[in-house]
Amino acid sequence: MKIKIKYLSISAVIFFLTVFAGNINGQNQNEMRRLINLKGEWKFSIGDSPDWAKSDLNDFDWERIKVPNAWENEGFNGYNGYAWYRKKVEIKSNLKGRDIYLSLGRIDDVDEAYFNGIKIGFTGKFPPIYQTAYYAWRVYKIPSELINYNGENSIAVRIYDAELDGGILEGNIGILENFNGMDLDYSLPNIWKFSSSDNLQWKDLSYNDSFWEDIMVPMYWEDSGYKDYDGYGWYRIKFYPPANLKNKNLVLVLGKIDDVDEAYLNGKLIGSTGSKDNMRQSYSQFRGYYLKEGDLKFDQENVLAVRVYDGMQGGGIYEGPIGFISQDKYTKFWRERKSQSRKSFWDRFFN
Repeated sequence: MKIKIKYLSISAVIFFLTVFAGNINGQNQNEMRRLINLKGEWKFSIGDSPDWAKSDLNDFDWERIKVPNAWENEGFNGYNGYAWYRKKVEIKSNLKGRDIYLSLGRIDDVDEAYFNGIKIGFTGKFPPIYQTAYYAWRVYKIPSELINYNGENSIAVRIYDAELDGGILEGNIGILENFNGMDLDYSLPNIWKFSSSDNLQWKDLSYNDSFWEDIMVPMYWEDSGYKDYDGYGWYRIKFYPPANLKNKNLVLVLGKIDDVDEAYLNGKLIGSTGSKDNMRQSYSQFRGYYLKEGDLKFDQENVLAVRVYDGMQGGGIYEGPIGFISQDKYTKFWRERKSQSRKSFWDRFFN
């Protein structure tokens, strides 16, 4: 896992490694609990085909393999290259309306995850522009509109391994819930468009970003294939908020961004945090930008563009949640968090 340590003395490093070790792919693992255990037998095939992501694929004759475990330990000794894992899972209707995630632990080296045939997340870069992400822990949010409640759902994971061990190696493999997180009214998708450069025209609603690369949000941009990159980067996402949000005072939640950001909604600057001249604390600040009436267009296309500058080490929108929440729920969340932080250790323990 990649740990963010910035502007610290060496004597403080051990403490902060302990504090931040709970963060995995933009989620705090101390606030995640497993709802469905996916450890055990999965279907498996070496090779590569885009058809293998399909939910209705007949994988009856595929190999059986234990997860988590290196595929070398499951009989595929010495194999390097592409392989796919598949698994069926039933998700009960009592999970409707709850934010749930697919946890795939640590994967060696690169992966894409599909839920009912739709890509919901990826880490690292596949060849020909290969970049490993064997150190990263994979947790991908499952969009509620993709879930077949009280029925069968398919999970497919495409993996590329370059050397040594390969596959889904270790971790809490399953369907997880963020039980202590912010209850958003509208979550933004995981996969955005990204460009590692800078141009203020990219904030414009009409700008064509179709040729930009995909990037995962939230995740350090290094884990999405931009290794050792420092400087400017732009994120863009198109979305269609429902009309039931129209009469609410809303806050745009962008989690934590490393280091400095400007957020533009439909071309309008709605918030910023930090500056290039003073980045010391901005990377650790939670971004919540209050919207004004007319900022958001309902039941039609909106464009959110986020300009980011990173000065060193990890960069980008690295920790969630990401989306929109009503102002009353947002302020209630932070009041409760502050109240909890003032309690003694023993009060929190027995609670």
